[in-house]
Formats: sequence, C-alpha cells, structure tokens
Amino acid sequence: MIGTLILLGKDWLVATVALAAGAFAFVAWSYLRSSAPTGFRVTCAALKLLGLLALLACLLEPAWVGQRAKPRANLIAVVADNSRSMTLPGGDDGASRGEAMRGYLTGERRGWRTRLAEDFEVRNYVAAQRLEASRDFADLDFSGRASALGEALRELVERARGQSLAGIVLLTDGIAADLPPDVDLSGLPPVFPVIFGSDEAPRDLGVGSFSVAQTAFEDAPVTVQADVNASGFSGEKIVGKVVALDDGKVASEQTLTMPKEGDRTTLRFQFRPEKSGLSFYKLEVDPGSKDAPPEATLLNNGITLAVDRGAGDRRILYVSGRPNWEYKFLHRAIEADEQTRLVGLIRIAKREPKFTFRGRTGESSNPLFRGFGSQSKEEVEQYDQPVLVRLGTEDEVELRGGFPKTAEELFKYHAVVVDDLEAGFFTPDQMALVQRFVSERGGGVLMLGGTESFREGGYQRTAINEVLPVYLDAPALPTTAGLRLALTREGWVQPWVRLRTTEADETKRLGALPAIDVLNRTSGVKPGAMVVANVTDGRREWPALVTQRFGRGRAAAMLVGDLWETALGDDARSADLAKAWRQLARWLVADVPEPIELRIEPVNDAEVKIQVRVRDAKFQPIDNASVRVNVQATGSINAPASLMAEASASEAGVYETSFTARENGGFRIEATVVSEAGASLGEAHAGWAANLDNAEFRTLRPNRELMQRLARGTGGQVIAAEKLEEFVKSLPTRKAPSMEAWTRPLWQTPEIFLFALACFAGEWGLRRWRGLA
Repeated sequence: MIGTLILLGKDWLVATVALAAGAFAFVAWSYLRSSAPTGFRVTCAALKLLGLLALLACLLEPAWVGQRAKPRANLIAVVADNSRSMTLPGGDDGASRGEAMRGYLTGERRGWRTRLAEDFEVRNYVAAQRLEASRDFADLDFSGRASALGEALRELVERARGQSLAGIVLLTDGIAADLPPDVDLSGLPPVFPVIFGSDEAPRDLGVGSFSVAQTAFEDAPVTVQADVNASGFSGEKIVGKVVALDDGKVASEQTLTMPKEGDRTTLRFQFRPEKSGLSFYKLEVDPGSKDAPPEATLLNNGITLAVDRGAGDRRILYVSGRPNWEYKFLHRAIEADEQTRLVGLIRIAKREPKFTFRGRTGESSNPLFRGFGSQSKEEVEQYDQPVLVRLGTEDEVELRGGFPKTAEELFKYHAVVVDDLEAGFFTPDQMALVQRFVSERGGGVLMLGGTESFREGGYQRTAINEVLPVYLDAPALPTTAGLRLALTREGWVQPWVRLRTTEADETKRLGALPAIDVLNRTSGVKPGAMVVANVTDGRREWPALVTQRFGRGRAAAMLVGDLWETALGDDARSADLAKAWRQLARWLVADVPEPIELRIEPVNDAEVKIQVRVRDAKFQPIDNASVRVNVQATGSINAPASLMAEASASEAGVYETSFTARENGGFRIEATVVSEAGASLGEAHAGWAANLDNAEFRTLRPNRELMQRLARGTGGQVIAAEKLEEFVKSLPTRKAPSMEAWTRPLWQTPEIFLFALACFAGEWGLRRWRGLA
C-alpha cells in the first residue's frame, strides 16, 4: 500500500508561504536585470527556486504515513498440489508440472520462501484428497488420486480459525474436482494461485462426463452415455466397451472414428445385465490401433459404473371380478420377470343368498351365529358372502379376509391392478385406502377396461375415481367395434410403451394387430395426465392408455379390454403381448418406495451424501431409530467402513451421513436400522462408483479460468511463477489482518538536502559556463 504525504509542521505554513513568495520575488528581480538570453535566465531561475523551495518545505516537516503488515504477526499458508495431474508434462525441458513446481519449493528457485518468512509466519501444506501439513515439501510424491482443492482451502481456514491468516499461496495446475462454477468463496482469505503447466493439450484419450439410466424398456433396461475427450486423435478409430467386473464379459462394444479436433463425441451403450441386484461395470475407451502413439496418461481411459436393477420381489395385487383370460396372459408374462410377482384375488361367485332363515325384522346376519363372539357386521357370517380365490400368496393368512382393509395389509404391495370389477365390491373405507396407497405410500394403480370397469362399474364420484387419470362423469356412448391401436406423440418417447427399436417397426407391429372391440369411453382426460396410446375407427380417436402422477405414486387407465384376443393364433404377437405386460408392470412399480430407503447423492467425484429414510408398515416416519451404514469397496479384503447416520434436522424419519472415497472403484453400501427398543426394522442396499482419476484427468490443460475466478472471488490474484520473488516483496504492503502504522519524515532525510544542493550547483554551473559567475 502506497503511503500518504502529510505535513507535521502546519504551524509554519504562513511563514513558509511568505518566505517562498519573497524568494520568488528576489530571484525574479535578479534575473530580470541580466542581459543573458531568456531561456538561459528562466532555467537558472527555476533551478534556484526549486532549491530554495525544497529547503523551505523542511519547515513544514513533510512525512510519508501508511500501514504495512506487522512483521511475523500474520500467517501465510503455502499449499502445494500433490495430485496425479502434476505428473503430466508441462514444465521446462520436458519436465513434468510437479518437477517444475518442486524447483520453486525445494530447488534453486526457492529463495522467495526465505524472503516470505522474514515478514510472515509461514505454514506449509500439501493437498490432494485431503490437506496435510508439510515441513519442507520433501514429501511431495504427486500420488494423490484427486485434487480436492476446495475442501483443502476450507479445511485450512478452519485450522487457522482465530489466527491472522493473511493469504494462501496455492501452487497447482488449476485442476480441482470439487470447485464448481457456483462455489461459495465467502470466508476464504485472499488466494494467490501460481499455475504450472502448458496450455498446449498433449495427445490423450479419456472418458468425460457420463450418465447411467435404467428404464422399463425390456430390450435395453440399462443405457450408458459417455462423452469422449480426445486430443490428437482426429480421424483415428477408437473402441469403447462396457465390461462386467465380476466375470470380465463384454456387455456392449462400439467402434467409431473420431471427428476433427474440438468436436464432441459421445458413446452410447445399451445392454441388459444378466442378473438382478447391484453390479459393477468398467467403461473403457482405447485407440483402435495397437501401434498408435502413446498417450499422456492412461488413467482416464476407463471409469467404473454402478448398475442397480433392484433385489427382492416387487409385488402386484391383481383383483378381478370374474375369472378371465386376461389374468392368464398377465400372470404368464410377469412369471417370466424375476423382479415382479403377481398375487391374485379373483372372485368366482358374486354375493348370492344360499338359504333363507327366519329371523328378526331387519336382521341381515345368520341367526345361527347369534350370541357367539362379536356381533359387528364385519365379523358375523353373512348370507351373501362372495367366493374369492387367492393365487400366489405367501401363506394361508394373506388375503384370507378378501381385499385388504388396513394400511398394513395393503401397503406391503407395490401396485394394484383392478380388472373388470365393479365399485360395489369395495367399501368406502377400502376405496379411501386405495387412494392413500397411491398418494401416501407411493404405489401404482392400474384399472383395466371391461364391462364392469370405469363408469360401467360405477366408479364415478368415488375415491378411486379421484386417483384415475380420466373423468367418468359423462354418460356412456355406444360401443364401437373394429378399433385400431396407435401410439401418441407422448407414447413414442416412453421406452416402456414401445416394443420395437425403430418407429417404422413399431408402426408395422401395431398395424398387424387384430381389431379391438372392447373400449370404455370417458368424458375427458384430467389436467396433467398423459395419453400414451389411442384407438381409432378411422374417423375419430379415443384414449386407450392414460397415465398420471398422483401424490407420491402413479396411476394408469387401460381403457381397452380383452387384449388377450390380439395374441391368439400367433406366437410372435403372444410374445409381444407378454413383453408389453412386463414393461407396463415394471413402469407401475419402478419408483415405488420401500419402508427403508437408501439414497446416494454425489457431492463431488470423491464424496457422497448418504440418506436413509425409515418408515413403519403404515409408511409413517420413524424417529429415534439407530441407523448404521457400512461401506465396502468391491474386491477389498479390508473391513467395511462403519458410519452412524444422524437424524435430519429438517425432516422426520430421515437419517444422514457422508462418505469420502480414497480410491477408485465400486462401493457397496448397506444400511441397517434398529428400533429404539433394539428390534431390527430391516436393511437397505445400494451402490456407488468413485472415479477419482476421471475427475482428475477430465481435462489435461491447466484450468486458468477457474484459478482466475478463485483469485478474484477472494481478493487475491494469479501470480506467474517467475514473478514470485517480486510478489513476495510486495506482500507486506498488502492488506492483512494484523497491520501497523509507519511514518517516514522527509525533512530529516539526506535526499531532500542533496536535491537542494544539486539545484544550487546546477544553477551555479550554468552561470559559470556562460561566464556570469
């Protein structure tokens, strides 16, 4: 900081001005009398006046006043990047970035560190996945798998809390995996990045950003998309493949030719895992030729992928008003799917009085049971009990009382399918329970078309109608036969609706289907609902399959009936129908939550936030539970990391913790929940893959833009390595937490008297030269 000029002898100001005026008048009078040339006289007069004014100024006692960092009272942190990216070329004479940086820390160019220690307390650190103190930087080995510079800076500030941290000198190549563009820089002292590395990209091939998506599309339930970062590969062939880590089998492979430099290239893989549950895969990209020139690094040529197809049964409750062929085809299709199970409740006889007993007036129950046990309507044998058949139940108790009457009974299912069953089958409480099943539990509901479904079944103005995506308040229209099925614009973009990979093949398949004769018409589609399929008679269209979100769950209305007829007499159409039922069933149960849910939210490439949501049988949150999370690296023989999840302060029944990976690879995460009384409430599993090298080598150029933003946001500046000495000299004059004032009186310095003497000598010399002295 430049000082300020002040006058300490202000009491002499009037006298000084008067003397200066007198001196000016005397010098002017003396030179006006001279016969010398005008320019010569003006020069001599100016020199004499400057000398006199310099001496007169001493009467005002001028002084420089300013502030500077108090010596040895402020802390400067020197942080050296110890990550693997520092091994990339970019130094002088072919040296690596790390070797170039080492020269400024321990080599011949380390003099700036000595100068820095004269004015500041200096602390040395190395940073990669974590921040570590260093004595003299001799421990730099550039083996860190990730540049967690953001976390290192925050940890450094925390360590220096309560101390006068004046700034951070950060020696790095600018690659930071945990510094997004919107990072919060508040609380950081001035950061002074010193960037090493060349801006010229070396020859390299690597995997960039990627995504893994799972759908209900049976042919390709897993889709992997990855960007390819390449430099120096223009026009060359590359090979990308996805390999299962457990057995080494290639799940998918693709070869393509790289475009010109700067153009984006994307690999897209679709494959179906051979088993359910959690699996890990390796996505690799390699040059197509074995004789290709070497790359700058091979550490970014592959990433690990976690694919979780789910484990355990997704149970669907199918309830029908009569035995029909639809159940046979639906059951046969879902039976081939290892992820779903169909539990059937089929009525084979409606309520019908078998005997007539003479009892009391108004009595509906059997008088033979009078006086035995509870006399409530629900527990006394009725004259007209329907006859129900249970199929696929877990034990003899399940569904013995008919359709579930309590949340505990119904909420253990993931979806409910209602087929050709009138509304009178359900009690009002059961209908309200179905509504809660969708909105609160997050389950799925599907109603199939038939003679006793939708409006024909009397569902208008019922709780179930509120869940359905269509209106039932219009009178029924005459039945139309010979209807043809077609997908809507929304249906074409839904993978679970399509059965073919191309639009032409799907259109051909739909055109070959027999006509449909059963349709339940509606008065309209509710706002927010989506029509994915229509039927038409050639003149007009009607909705055939409509879906919508309802609360936490989803609902669908299949307004056409007797779909089994489209599969008769043709094996290909029969296989297509089974596939369509499986995909619809998967969509219905895909996002249905479990009582214990384990979710993983990535914070950055190395850290994840783990959230465990705990609910009881009624899907109400459970507080005061004990949640332990074990994290096991795949292929590791070490004991898993054990973490205790803490209850969330913002939401009941939610427990949170975090985990930071120190190595690449897949991680299996298991959450075990125990009640307050010590009883086991269950467990949940999930997986996650850490790709630290992918984040570290996503780009090989030094990230100067990020470092510029970091410096500007903290009040620092980017320093060139060769100017470190100059920067350190100026550092004490910059603002620091602990400052001291300084004063330098100019009137006591020899410079001002030498200046006056020089002016007088110059004036005398000129006169002597002209022969006037």
